[in-house]
Parts: sequence; structure tokens; C-alpha cells
Amino acid sequence: MRWLLLVAIAAILGGVVYQYRAQKKLLAGNAPAAPAPLSTALRSSAEHWHFRDTDLKTGRIKADIDAESMQQVKDVSRVDLTNVAMKIFGQDGKTYDLVKSASASFNTAEKSLYSQGAVEITVNLPMEGLPAKQPTVIRTSGLTCESNTGRVDTDQPSSFVFEKGDGKAIGATYDPANHELLMKREVEVHWNPPGKKAQPMKIEAATLSYHETTSEIWLKPWGRMTRANMTVEGNEVVVKLEEKVIRSITAVRAHGSDDFPNRKLRYAADELAMSFDDDGLAQKINGSKNASLVSTTEAAETTVTADRVDLDFQVDDGESVLTQVAATGNGVVTSKPLAVAGRPLSETHVLRSETLEMKMRPGGREMERVVTKAPGTLEFVPNLPAQHHRLLDGKDFVIAYGPQNRVDSFRAANVRTRTEPNAEERRRNRPVSTTTSRELEARFDPKTSRLGSMQQSGDFAYVEGDRKARAAKATMDADQNVILLDVGARIWDATGSTAADHIRLDQRTGDFLAEGNVSSSRLPDKDQKKNSEMLSGDDPLQATARKMDSRNRNRQIHYEGTVHMWQGANRIEADVVDVDRNLDPRKRTLVADGHVVTNLWEEPQDDKNRDDKKKKAATPVLTEVHAGHLVYAEASRLTHYTGGVQLNRPGLQVKGQELRAFLGEAGAASRLEKAFADGAVEILSTGKDRTRTGTGDHAEYYTADQKVILRGPWVRMVEKLFNSAQPNITEGKEAIYFANNDRLLVTGEPDKPGNSRINRKNGK
Repeated sequence: MRWLLLVAIAAILGGVVYQYRAQKKLLAGNAPAAPAPLSTALRSSAEHWHFRDTDLKTGRIKADIDAESMQQVKDVSRVDLTNVAMKIFGQDGKTYDLVKSASASFNTAEKSLYSQGAVEITVNLPMEGLPAKQPTVIRTSGLTCESNTGRVDTDQPSSFVFEKGDGKAIGATYDPANHELLMKREVEVHWNPPGKKAQPMKIEAATLSYHETTSEIWLKPWGRMTRANMTVEGNEVVVKLEEKVIRSITAVRAHGSDDFPNRKLRYAADELAMSFDDDGLAQKINGSKNASLVSTTEAAETTVTADRVDLDFQVDDGESVLTQVAATGNGVVTSKPLAVAGRPLSETHVLRSETLEMKMRPGGREMERVVTKAPGTLEFVPNLPAQHHRLLDGKDFVIAYGPQNRVDSFRAANVRTRTEPNAEERRRNRPVSTTTSRELEARFDPKTSRLGSMQQSGDFAYVEGDRKARAAKATMDADQNVILLDVGARIWDATGSTAADHIRLDQRTGDFLAEGNVSSSRLPDKDQKKNSEMLSGDDPLQATARKMDSRNRNRQIHYEGTVHMWQGANRIEADVVDVDRNLDPRKRTLVADGHVVTNLWEEPQDDKNRDDKKKKAATPVLTEVHAGHLVYAEASRLTHYTGGVQLNRPGLQVKGQELRAFLGEAGAASRLEKAFADGAVEILSTGKDRTRTGTGDHAEYYTADQKVILRGPWVRMVEKLFNSAQPNITEGKEAIYFANNDRLLVTGEPDKPGNSRINRKNGK
């Protein structure tokens, strides 16, 4: 039995051994090939490698890394991965960023992923389902990604696609913790606004940083934005976003342009701010510090400069249309005409004021009006030799523009103007002229923008050298260079003054025409010697008339319509009077026509034998002449009356068809020396107790000895005594009568002697 037990044990053991060997042989035949031994440089390797980075405090998964294969280098915390995908989870647990690369290295110590080759980053993917909109996808190389923070960085060229466009740059950094994206160099972004009529915008910059929390894009140190015809460029540019739409842009030392076929718009400022609508169209542009705006059309270039310039736009057919411009602080609007074939250049207009507002015409290409809200100046700068340099000071300017930015009209209040002579006028020594008024309105030629007319009202005053003028209203015709003075008009200079209802002044020549209730006063020439000039004396020459035409600086004057002219006590009345005060005394004349009446007063001649009491008691003598026409020549001291004449002196009346009156040479008074009458002459002499009436063809009167000579084929002298009913009649060829001693001499011809018929009463 013991032996059987041993045999059984041996059999069992043998079976076990046999079974083991058989199983071993079977396993040996089915075993896989042994893997190649690890390289001595590797620590480990694996297929389908996975790494998860978890926050030990909160348990939140920060990142997952999956790779097709992994190799880990000995003694270095680096894992080389192929076909790697890295998910960086957002703190809200709803989104993640996905980083893909064909090959990458993962630093297990620093928990950072680096890829030398191509990398694709997709931002803000939903944890579940597909993204609701186009996610942002970045493609680059040489990328470092921190799984702990999710921060990615590269210095290599990068391109990206996002919901509103695409772009590229060299080098980029994205920090999901701060939601900031930095594009390091040579940035170019194509932005597609969401509006239906929006046009893409191109953004260029040296660097670009996107701050998601504040919805801002920073372009530093410079940036440029281009949209269709618009370009804006500046330094330290900040782009403000709302719902992924560009709402505003700010920049320093910035400038921009807006170009259209028939208009170019340029603007610049040290500080520039712009706002946009959903379509990316400009709504406002605000420029501060050295702000400027230049609008160029085919006919003119308009420049606006100020401490601050504000531009307002409105959308019209998918385009930003400039509607209004406001300039504040040292505002200047310069409108410069451009050369156009067939049109002469007009003046350049420069408007200056602390506050300016400019309204544009529909379409935004041309100005409609410019308004000042503070005192200002408007300057006309000549572009042609014949044009005048003008300067207007005033307030409340309103300038209206016509087509092609041509000035149509302007008005202003409390105005002072200054007009400088042009080159040709300076050669003639024409002085500067100035005007003042409460209101001013000017109109321009719509074809040339040249000043056409200018009207000033309210206490108008004019000064040009020693010439001055005033009126309630004045209108200047620039083409004719004429000023029309209306209502209470008055003009004066060193030679005299004229007042009238209306005065027309020719600024080229200094000639003027006065109409309506004319009143003039002319001072005697300072260097003129006292002579026997008609109406001569030291007193001013005064005149009234319905109309007065003055030429050659008041040396040739035409009076018309109920003319009254006087100097001291001497007077001339007529329908028309012409005075020529030629510089050559030999050519000086005075001509009167129609209902002529002259009154010449003469002081009695000095008599050394008379005492002072008798001199004072002597009465001045008046010579009054009525005629149809008068011509006075200073050279001959002769006054020639025609058209039926009547001369009246104390005790003497002379009638005839014409009369020649000679003035004496001595003294300044217009003393009558003698007078010759011709044509149906009648003489009436009145004494204390008698009158004498003489008729003839010719008469001579000498004032010194009161002698009257009457001549003709046959003269007749009739003497009538006051106490006699019958007159005494004397006839002959010549009669000489001495009024001072009542003597009469009559002569006849040899064959026909003179005769007298004397009637005596009471023996007298």
C-alpha cells in the first residue's frame, strides 16, 4: 500500500510536469514577438498617450493632452508627442480651446507644450455639440502652450480666421486667463462688419492686442484702417468693439482720408476719435489739438483747422456722407479756388473765428454754409493782379456756398472792412479804404466766385485817405468798383463835403454823383491868391440842388435841379450850374443855365478922406442879374449873361438880350467894375424925385462913377419927374447919364442932331 501511494504521487507529479511542459510548448508557439529594447536615451515610450492636468485644490480639469504616441527622454522632463491634441478648458466649464499639432514636446515639469511645426488653435469651442458660429482658428508654428494657464505664444508667422474676418501677423500670444490676444509684428486683419450693407475693413499695425474683457483692440505704435474709400492711420490706436462690431476708434497723431471720384476728404489731429454704425460706416470723427480737414472738389480746396474739429456723417446708399463740421478754438476755414479751364481764378477766402460750424450739401461733397458763433474775420486773398486784398472783421458770419464750393453770399454783424489797393492802384498812390457798419451782406458771381456786390447798413462809414463818407446804407458794386450811399448820405474830404439822399462814389476815380436834396460845401483853395473870381472869398462855397456830379476830385462839378449856390452873401440860382476849378486858373469857368439869378454884394470902396463913422455907415451894394444863361471865365474876369437879361442895382435896372459883366481885379470880393448890355436894351434909373428910362441897342455901365452909356442907331431917354405929368424926352445916337449927379449928355449925327423935349412945371 505504501508503494502504491508513492507510485500515485509520482504519477501525479509526472502528469503535472508533462502538463506544464506541454502548456509551455503551446504557449511558446503562440507567444507574440518580444518588443525591441528601449533606446538608451529614452526613459519610456507609449502608444495612445494621455495626460490630464488637474487643479489639486478644486479638482477642476485644466487641460487634457492626447497623443498618438509618446516618448520620454531620460533625465529630462520632456515628452515628445505625435499627432497631439490639447484641450484647455475654460474656468466656466462650458468652453475649451483646442490646440492641434503633428508633433510637439510636452514639458511635464512646466506643463507646457511646444510645437516646432504647424499648429492649429481653435478658440472657445463648446463642451458639447457644434459651435453656434464660426470659431476663431489660428494657424502658426513654433508655438508654446501652457496647459496650466492656457497661454500660447509664438514668434512665427501666424494666420487666423474668426467670425468677422481673417488676418495674419508674425508672432502671437494668447492668454485665456486675461482674454488677451497679442499679434507681435506686421499685423493685417480683414474685418467684416455684420451689417447688411457693410463693407470689409482692413486693419494694419505694427502690433495688435485684443482685450476681450474690455472689447478693445490696441494698435501700437501705429495702426491703419482701410474701408472702401476711407483710410485712417495714427499712433496708439484703440478700437472699441460692441458685440464684435467696431464702434469707435481713437488714435494720436492721426490722419485719414475719404476719396470719391469728384471729392477728396483729408483729416488729421494729434488726437482723433471715430465712431461707426453696424455697417462699419463712420458716424462721427472728432479731432483735437492741431485738427484739420481738407475737402477737395474739381473747383476748390477747402481747409478747416482748429484746436478741435468735429465731423458728423449720415448713411446714404451705403456710404458715410459728411453732413456737418464744427471747429472750436482758433478755427480757420480756407477756401482756395482751383484752376478750371475757361474760368479766371477768384480770390482765396479765409474765415477765422473761435467757433465755426459748416453744413454740407446733400451728398456731402460740397459745402452749403459756414456759420461763426463768435467774432471772426473774413479775408479775401488775391490770386490775380487786378484783385484786391480785403479783410472783414465782425461777428455772426453766415457764408452760403453754391455748386462746386463756390461762395454765393455771406452776411455778418458789427463789421469793419479793409480794402488794399491792387498793384495798378498802388502805382497811382491810391490809399487803403475802410468801412464800418452794423450789418453787411455780400453776393458773389456764381460762375467765378468773385465778389459781385456788398451791402452795408446801419451807421455805415467809409474812409479812404482824407476822403470819408457816411450813410444809413451803402452798396458796393465790385465789378464797377462803385459805392452807392443811401439815406442820409454824406461824403467829404479836404476840399469840401456833400450831403444827399443818395450818393454814387466811383472808387477808381474818386468821382461821385449825388441825388436828392443835395447840399454841398467846398472850401477855398489854400494856395489860391485872392482875385476877382465869381463868388470868391474866404468863406466855403455852398450849394444846394436836386443833383450834383463831382469829377476830378471836386474840381469839375455839375449841379442840376433848382440850384442855389452861395459864398458868404453872394448867390447864384439856376436850373443847372457847372463849375470847373481847373488847376490852371486860365481855364476856370462857371456856367449856369435856366432861370439864372446872381446876387453879388460889394462893399463900398475905401475912401481915405472919409472918417471911420462914415465907413461903418456905408451900405453894401447888391447887383442882381436875371438871365437864361451865364458863362463866367476867370481869366478875363468876365461874366456873360444871355437869353434875356435884367441887371438890378440900387436905383438902376438894365435889360437886354445879353449882358457882359466885368469884375474888378482888386480884393477878394466879387466887385462889379462894369457891365455891357446888348440887344433891345432898356435902362431904368430911379432917383429921389425922378426916373429915367433909356432904350437902345447897346448900353455900358461903369460902377466907379455911376456912368451909363446908351448907344444905338437911335437912342431915347425919357425922364419923368414925380411932380410932373409930362415926361422929358431926349433922343440921339448916344446918351451918357451920370447917376451920381443926375447929368445927361446926348449926341447925335451931323445930319441928325440930338433933340430934347423938356416940360417944366412951376418954372422948374
